[in-house]
Amino acid sequence: MPAKLKKALGLFETTMYGVGIILGAGIYVLIGKAAGIAGNAVWLSFLLSAVIALFTGLSYAELSSMFPKSAAAYVYTRKAFNSKQVSFIAGWMAIFIIIAASAAVSLGFAGYLNAFTGLPIVPIAAGLIAVLSVINFWGIKESATMNTVFTLIEAAGLLMIIFLAVPHFGSVNYFEAPAGAFGIMTAAVLVFFAYLGFEDLADVAEEVRDAPRTLPRALLLSVAITTLLYIAVSVSAVSVLPWQQLGTSKAPLADVAEAALPGSASTLGAIALFATSNTVLFLLIAGSRILYGMANQGALHGHLAKVHSKRSTPWVAIITIGALSAAFVLLGSIRQVAEMTDFGAFVIFLLINLSVIFLRFRQPGTKRPFRIPLSVGKFPVTPALGALFCAGMLFYFNAETVLLGLGAIALATVFYFIWGKNAK
Repeated sequence: MPAKLKKALGLFETTMYGVGIILGAGIYVLIGKAAGIAGNAVWLSFLLSAVIALFTGLSYAELSSMFPKSAAAYVYTRKAFNSKQVSFIAGWMAIFIIIAASAAVSLGFAGYLNAFTGLPIVPIAAGLIAVLSVINFWGIKESATMNTVFTLIEAAGLLMIIFLAVPHFGSVNYFEAPAGAFGIMTAAVLVFFAYLGFEDLADVAEEVRDAPRTLPRALLLSVAITTLLYIAVSVSAVSVLPWQQLGTSKAPLADVAEAALPGSASTLGAIALFATSNTVLFLLIAGSRILYGMANQGALHGHLAKVHSKRSTPWVAIITIGALSAAFVLLGSIRQVAEMTDFGAFVIFLLINLSVIFLRFRQPGTKRPFRIPLSVGKFPVTPALGALFCAGMLFYFNAETVLLGLGAIALATVFYFIWGKNAK
C-alpha cells in the first residue's frame, strides 16, 4: 500500500503556518520599495491589498471547506469549470507563483545576510533553498514546529518596530503620496506580495485535521492578524525614516530600527533572517504539495506523487520545487520577481473567485461547512468584488511583467497538451 501524507496540523499550527508564511513574504523585504513609490501613504497600499486579499481569502475559505485537497487551485477550478485545460493552467500558475515567491524571499534573506557579512547574494539565496528543502523532506510536523518558533520571533521583530516608533507617531503627513492615487495603487500591486501565503494553506489540506472546518478559520485568522501588523508597521516605518530613504534601503526595517534606537539594527536584521527563511520553507512545502496533488490527479508525471515511506513527505516533488526555485534566484531582482509573482497570483485569484460563483449555481446542494455571507439569491457578492479587483489590478503591471506572465500561461498551455490531457 503506497505511503500517505500524515494529518498532523490542528487549528493553532495551521494558523501559525498562515501567519508565518505571510509575515515574512514582504514586510521585511518590500516595504522600502513600496514606500519609495507611495510615499508616507504606503499604509494605504497595504490596506488596499488587504481588502483584495480578504475578498479572495473568503473564496478560498468556502472552497477549502468543500474540497479539502492538495493542489487547491487545480481542484477548485476543475470542479467549477469542468475544463482540464483551465484547471491545468491554474495549477501551473500556482506552481509558477510558488517558485517565483520562493526566489524573491530567498533574495530578501540574502540581502539581510549580505548587510551583516558581505557574502554574495545569489549563492546565499540558492543555499537557503537547498537547506530548507531538506527540512521540508524531513516531515510536516517538524516543519510546523520550526515555523511556530520562527513566526513568534518574526512577530516580535515587527512589534519591536512599532514600539520603537511610538515617540515618532504624528511626525509626518501620512497621506503624502508623491505619485498620487496611481502611486498608491502601483505600490499596492507590489505589496500584495506581502499577503501571499494565505492561499497556500489550502494546499496542505490533506495534512490538516478536520480540514473542512479548520482551514477556513485558520485562513481568515491569518489574514486578519497580518493586516493589523502590516498597517501598524508601515505607519511606524515612515514615522521614523523619510520615505525617500526607505525607498533606497536594502534592509529597510533594520534601518528603521537603527534610526529609532542606534545599535538595534543587528537585532532586527537577525529577526528578518528568521522571517524570510520561515516564509521560504512554507512556500517550498506548498509548492511540493501542489506538484504532488496534480500528479495524483494525473495532470503531471506520476513520479511527482511518490511519498517517502518513512518521512511521509512527497520527496520527488520536494526536490523538483527546490531545484526550480533555486534556478529562479538567478534573476537576481527582488522587485521583478515579486511583480511576476503578483501577476500570476491575480490571474489565479480571478479564477478562484469566479469558481465560487460558478459552483453556487452548478453545485448548490454541495455541503459548505463555511459559506461566504452576503448573497443576492444564489449570487455571492464578495467573490464578484474580488474578481473585479483582481482583474483591475492586472492593468497596473509594467509591460515586461505582463509579457513574462503571459509567457508563463502560454508555456502552461504547451505542457497541458504534453501532460495535462491525461488528467482524471
